[in-house]
Amino acid sequence: MVKATMAQAKNGDTVKVHYTGRLEDGTVFDSSYDREPLQFTLGDGQVIQGFEEAIVGMNPGEKKTARVPADEAYGHRREDMMITADRNQLPEDFEPEVGQQLQILQSDGQVMVVTVREVTGSTVTLDANHPLAGMDLMFDIQLVEIE
Repeated sequence: MVKATMAQAKNGDTVKVHYTGRLEDGTVFDSSYDREPLQFTLGDGQVIQGFEEAIVGMNPGEKKTARVPADEAYGHRREDMMITADRNQLPEDFEPEVGQQLQILQSDGQVMVVTVREVTGSTVTLDANHPLAGMDLMFDIQLVEIE
């Protein structure tokens, strides 16, 4: 009797996956189910390390739930990524609000996304950490296809 084996996802494969990402408390932060599946090449570092590692070894059509610790996701929160700026360094017509996201052009030409964390009469505290930094993440993953 010949047993057919399915291809398992491995580094170098281009895969398509559907996923729902949630925090440990169940809060959903992203899902691909309302759009096209996410397509990327395993091993190229296009997605967070723990997500990529969870897909290696999966078969097309297979579903799994993977827990990705912070150090394999967006890393731990770093205090050196918090910036306190004098309000007079900001445009006069800008009224910062806690939770607001801004794009800052760095001296090397790169754009950095920051979140306003605190506003006082004289300063604004900006957080350049990824919003999910320091959090363990849960992913419900379905391998749709290996190309």
